[in-house]
Amino acid sequence: MGYPAAAMRNYLTRLGWSHGDHEFFTDAQAKEWFDLGGIGKSPARLDFKKLDHLTAQHMTVADDAALLQELLAFLKATDAPDLTQAQIDGLATAMPIVKEKAKGFSQLIEKAHFVLASRPVGQDEKAAQSLDDVSRGILKELTPRLQTATWDRIILEDIVKETAEAHGLGLGKLAQPLRAALAGRTSSPSVFDMMIVLGREESLARIQDVTT
Repeated sequence: MGYPAAAMRNYLTRLGWSHGDHEFFTDAQAKEWFDLGGIGKSPARLDFKKLDHLTAQHMTVADDAALLQELLAFLKATDAPDLTQAQIDGLATAMPIVKEKAKGFSQLIEKAHFVLASRPVGQDEKAAQSLDDVSRGILKELTPRLQTATWDRIILEDIVKETAEAHGLGLGKLAQPLRAALAGRTSSPSVFDMMIVLGREESLARIQDVTT
């Protein structure tokens, strides 16, 4: 089901034992805190919402390299297609932004779609709707500024914001078609985080694919 081992250990331990109000704890803390007095008498009940909540916390603080290895083991266990070395390298680079608040490995893979996809990136139905003639034109206008910009998250955000404002738009109105070009989805990590992970060449190539 894609739950990391640390989250499962935390959840299963907490089902029959407690340490004050602590819901989230590491293996080391559980070993340090455990005592027989904390064992509860009430019957345990499986609550997937609580498990999801704990999973998001554990994945957020997990070591990136260790989480990647556990993710690869999950994909193998579920008979998912093998990833290429380039996709694995992309996941390693993207891990800091895709693991945040992910409620399991399936959701992490979904968030990492942008780095696993190859060009030309296909758009789902909602993403395609955001790429109308007007937004494509603005993205085409944005391209020369991105080509010469310092590839820094704050600078990229300023450029996109300025371009949107020049057309009387808020940042979000331009971020959506930009997200569609980069990820093919309407839901993804921040467009600026994706641009940093993908790099200048790949980001510009994906924008060009939807504007030519």
